[in-house]
Amino acid sequence: MAQAEQAILDFFTYPPVGDDDWRYAFQTAQVRIYEMGLLSRATLLDMANADSLERAADLLSGTEYALQTGRDFALVEQVLQARRTAVRALFVELMLDRAVVELFRAQDDFANLRLAVRRMLTGKSLGKDYSEDGNVSAEVFEEVFAQESSKVLPAHMQQAVDQAVLGYYQDKDIRRVDYAIDAVQAEYNLKRARQLGSIFLTGLFRIQIDLTNIRTMLRLKLTGAEQRNVFLEGGFVALERFRAALDLGYEALGPLFFVTPYHRIVEAGASYLASNKSFLKVEQQCDEHLTGFLKTTGQVITGQQPIIAYLLMKENEIRTVRLILTAKKNSLDTKLILDRIA
Repeated sequence: MAQAEQAILDFFTYPPVGDDDWRYAFQTAQVRIYEMGLLSRATLLDMANADSLERAADLLSGTEYALQTGRDFALVEQVLQARRTAVRALFVELMLDRAVVELFRAQDDFANLRLAVRRMLTGKSLGKDYSEDGNVSAEVFEEVFAQESSKVLPAHMQQAVDQAVLGYYQDKDIRRVDYAIDAVQAEYNLKRARQLGSIFLTGLFRIQIDLTNIRTMLRLKLTGAEQRNVFLEGGFVALERFRAALDLGYEALGPLFFVTPYHRIVEAGASYLASNKSFLKVEQQCDEHLTGFLKTTGQVITGQQPIIAYLLMKENEIRTVRLILTAKKNSLDTKLILDRIA
């Protein structure tokens, strides 16, 4: 992990996205058209400022999120789920490299695994809400964890189960399940990205590791937890910087990260957390940083990168629409919504 521990980065804000791949000329042209249909920032802000769920939903008329009948929130969720299914199907259709499709489907496998292990350890009902978009079917998850045996899962997932269970029983802290599975997932993502020889995916996953570590750092500070071995390896920022931050006040965190690409995220997130005891701003800043990186794929003429970026930006758009409409349904303060998305 010598590369992950480097102290000096060879980029200022975002890492390089890699070269063109002319096999994807037609697919990239399609994606450029689809990108034009993404909701504008102005539309999302108007939704956030709307005085009711009905007014916010009305702003989606004329888009693929338009609600045809009523404002039943079950219908809202149905529309959003349909949009997510459609963009994932489009991704599979456009992506020529099946190994990349498998890699992104594995993200749902890990999400299902996190849910199943938590339920197994806490004795809660397994339920029926596993994602159907992973490489491992929902039926397999139900069968495996009903019998409390992970031996039929792929090796990387079995490793995640073993480490999650071991971590949990150290002190019965359910958060250790997330730490363990996040660590295996980060290692798996980077390993596969490097095997694929993808500069873009390697940079993407390393940024995601850094952003997860920033969230973990601030969460540990807020709760006063003593854990220091829960940061993920493989990011651009050395782990010693995150550990050092645990001994500093919130006002010192921005300067500590000044030499990294994440100075603004840490400074804004830490200030908001100190004042409001809330992670809204750090989540908003993390989303903005990742989206900024995805938009740099605009410099690629043709390749996998724009297709992957569109998938992730579209999924983020769907989550944002769900967040705003859920907040309106529950009559949350508009300022809180804006703090999270703007």
